Amino acid sequence: MLAASLSARLARRGIHYGWVMVALTFLVSLASAGALGILGALLLPVQREFGWETGSISGALALRLLLFGLMAPFAAAILQRYGLRRAVAIALSLVVAGILLSAVMTEVWQLWLTWGVLTGLGTGMTALVLGATVANRWFAERRGLVLGMLTAANATGQLAFLPLAAWLAQNEGWRTAMVPGLLACAAGGVLMLLLGRDRPEELGLAPYGAAPGTKPAVPPTPAANPVRTAFATLSEASQSPAFWILFATFFICGLSTNGLIQTHFIPLCSDFGMAEVQAASVLAMMGIFDFVGTIASGWLSDRYDNRKLLFWYYGLRGLSLLFLPMSTFSLYGLSVFAIFYGLDWIATVPPTVKLAGQSFGREKAPLVFGWVFTGHQLGAATAALGAGLSRDALASYLPAFYTAGAACLIAALLALAINRGRALAPRPA
Repeated sequence: MLAASLSARLARRGIHYGWVMVALTFLVSLASAGALGILGALLLPVQREFGWETGSISGALALRLLLFGLMAPFAAAILQRYGLRRAVAIALSLVVAGILLSAVMTEVWQLWLTWGVLTGLGTGMTALVLGATVANRWFAERRGLVLGMLTAANATGQLAFLPLAAWLAQNEGWRTAMVPGLLACAAGGVLMLLLGRDRPEELGLAPYGAAPGTKPAVPPTPAANPVRTAFATLSEASQSPAFWILFATFFICGLSTNGLIQTHFIPLCSDFGMAEVQAASVLAMMGIFDFVGTIASGWLSDRYDNRKLLFWYYGLRGLSLLFLPMSTFSLYGLSVFAIFYGLDWIATVPPTVKLAGQSFGREKAPLVFGWVFTGHQLGAATAALGAGLSRDALASYLPAFYTAGAACLIAALLALAINRGRALAPRPA
């Protein structure tokens, strides 16, 4: 009822309700990503309180990232089967439960259950697949721009809460530092339940930018089991070399972002004498520049060859990671790194989603991208665990950063090899 009334009022002002869905999805993505991202700022405070090894805590964070990715293809199928509002409500409930239960943990297995399993599953259901689904359902035009905005929300949310979380952890304790993310998740869930809709057709609208006179008709809800649908799409997509190239490049994307920088950047800077709050501020600076860079990437993906965009994004990211050890870890040197790296933090997503749509069709794109995103989080989990083990065994994070930088240069070359073939034929639900 609220959605229909708001849609009518906005229509009188020439505003499509799709932009409300973008705002709601932006908030949900920002909140869930923020709840996910602040855990990296709490690694050292938790280690100091419980005395657990870096590898043990990193393992829980790696499990979170792995489940975050493994949920993506099933999240796309669940969104098709059960709708946006119910899926978002369940997802954010899992995140909130994980945060609340972690406040009373005393054993390392409880860390793996709360920070690993619950937050991993919950955030995985509201990951980049949610933004891709909203963009594909609600927009016929400006889809790249919308993808850029929603991707920026996800990436920026992982970084924007960090300075506040680091300050709260230092002054009030790490448990208090989780409260802002908890409140943001609750607000996002309530607003999505009140105002969210699954498709524009439910409000008598055509997608934004659709041809005049397009007759709205609500598509039938898929009857197939979401798990079966997800695996059927994987079976089809895996026959295309384009899928494996996108999967491999996105594996390297995760290896060089979430799992490495988001999880280990603050401990890395601490090793070189920088205070935790300062290091978190550098990460927040990355988030600001990422917001600009990712929206710009969405705009560029509507206008230029997405393969060439990926070549430049991965190449420049690789060079920035190789430069990091030469920054002397001064505030000035890290600020230069934050600007350069931040513009490229997750700018790879809009071109990757667009290439998935061009290769496999608009309807299949969210499901295919879900499996490609699984590759991203496999890379992230590898980096989160591997960098932690490197710190324990070699007393240094730097080998992990050099490896990620070199891998990005390989991904840049792989991106040029993508051949956009014919879309997958639709299969009956």
